[in-house]
Parts: sequence; structure tokens; C-alpha cells
Amino acid sequence: MYRPRTNARLTLLGATIVALLMAVPAMAQSGSHAGHSAHSPAARPTTGPTTGQRWATDAPLRDGMARIRQAVGALDHLQHGHAPPALAPTLAGQIQSAVNDMIASCKLAPDADAALHGLLVKFIAGAEAVRTGPVTPDTLKPMQAALAQYPVLFDDPTWNAASAH
Repeated sequence: MYRPRTNARLTLLGATIVALLMAVPAMAQSGSHAGHSAHSPAARPTTGPTTGQRWATDAPLRDGMARIRQAVGALDHLQHGHAPPALAPTLAGQIQSAVNDMIASCKLAPDADAALHGLLVKFIAGAEAVRTGPVTPDTLKPMQAALAQYPVLFDDPTWNAASAH
């Protein structure tokens, strides 16, 4: 049986997800939630519901974002030489897995969902960049910025508690 190389499959998966996120803005506009992974992050701004308010979170969102934060933190350690470079593909896979799980488990209102997808596209691109090249500050900055934006947009009571550890 022919088995394509793992990197080729992951690259194809990442490219497909990014294409889906950007190629079907009509689905997001039609109100249909069936094409969940097809939201266009450019179609809606990544802003909160109203000034001073944040969208509610559910367990799958909190879990996925915590997993991404842990993997991005490990990539930061790796980039500073505190972890072996061979760990990078595993961490990229953890980010992609968390994104996939959040997409599959989404139960958010349409505007909150669109804001989340604006963040997820940065994690998808970041995971792909980690898989295809060295981990650099430029590789990490978009993912770190998305992690910083998350508690501004979403009310996650576990977020600050996790950062204290």
C-alpha cells in the first residue's frame, strides 16, 4: 500500500484548511453553519461583542486554547535553545490537532465563531510555518499575538489561572 510522506500529508491538510477558510465566504454570509471550517476570517473583524464584554466559552474552546498556549510556549523554549529542535513537528501537530478539535466541536454564536476563526487561521499558518522551517521569533509572533487576543475576545475563567502556574 502506498503511504505518502507525513510532511506531504500535513502540508496538504494545512493548505486545504487555509483554502477552505478563505474560499467560501458565501457560506458564512448565508447563515449556514454546516460548512464550519469554511468561515472566512477576512469576512468579519476580530472584535469583541461590545466594548468591555467578551464572548462566553465552552469546554472544547477552553481546552483547545490551553493546548495551543502550551505548545506555543514550548516552541518559544525551543526557539531559545531550551528544547531540542526535533520537537518542533510534534508541537506543530499539537497545535493543528487542537485547532481541528475546536473546529469539530464548535458551539459558538456566529459572531463569536467568526472571531475565533480569525484566531485559528493564525494558528494553522503558524503550525505550517513550524513544520516547514526553523522556529524563529517571526514564526511565533502571529501565534503569540492570537493568544494575547483570545482573553480580550473571550471570557475564559481558566485563562488567567493557567498563566499563574
